[in-house]
Amino acid sequence: MAQKHDTKDKPEGANAGPVQTGPDPRLEDESRLAEIRRKIEEVASDAPQLAKIALEAMVRRHNPELKGTSQTAGRAGRQSGNVSELTAFATLKPGGAERLRRIFNLTNGNFDGAQRVSTLHDMRFVFFDNDTKILFATTYDGDWDAYINDFATKIPELMDLLFQSVEGWPGIADPSVKDFIARHQIDAAGWFVANPQVTVVDVRRLQRMEKAVNEMMDEVAGTDLDNSGPKALKAFLDKMSQPEGVDY
Repeated sequence: MAQKHDTKDKPEGANAGPVQTGPDPRLEDESRLAEIRRKIEEVASDAPQLAKIALEAMVRRHNPELKGTSQTAGRAGRQSGNVSELTAFATLKPGGAERLRRIFNLTNGNFDGAQRVSTLHDMRFVFFDNDTKILFATTYDGDWDAYINDFATKIPELMDLLFQSVEGWPGIADPSVKDFIARHQIDAAGWFVANPQVTVVDVRRLQRMEKAVNEMMDEVAGTDLDNSGPKALKAFLDKMSQPEGVDY
């Protein structure tokens, strides 16, 4: 007598390949979404529903390749990827705001000398409380200590010119200057950088590369590439192989 086999619970096509025994990978996205929504409820429970939806979309669409993370820049400040922030508040000496305004007007806000600090993205000076106080904010690459060292070694005269109008400024060469800056600095509560992995040196190199590529294309345009191409390519490679003073 032939034996009967129970096939009631066997899925169709079961003999075609192995049956998945692990968790459904689609559940990972679902559990991550639930986690995001739980965290949003924790930090924004009193926000309108539309704001929660917008916040959820922003978190879910974050591009991990940008590698932007808010972490400490060292002694003070926040850092995202390679880019850090410094925000400091200080009291000005009497007449300090007017003196600084004259300097800013004289230079038209152009501090070319500051480019010797190859980690410096920008600097901002804002007067408030009837010109009795100043906000100094700057964006830079790397860690806090190295940045202050760059100020002290590369543009010491400019630093003292600008900050001697601040009450208690010890001078950029004074050993206590880091303590002075740290006392007046306040960490940013939120810190976003659109391109956190791109440094000032990266930007300058890319600009130089774009210029060299455009020059090469102009040189070979409308010519016999067999003759002009190698020469133009060599000129391009020669330009890119020569480091500039800011590439450090």
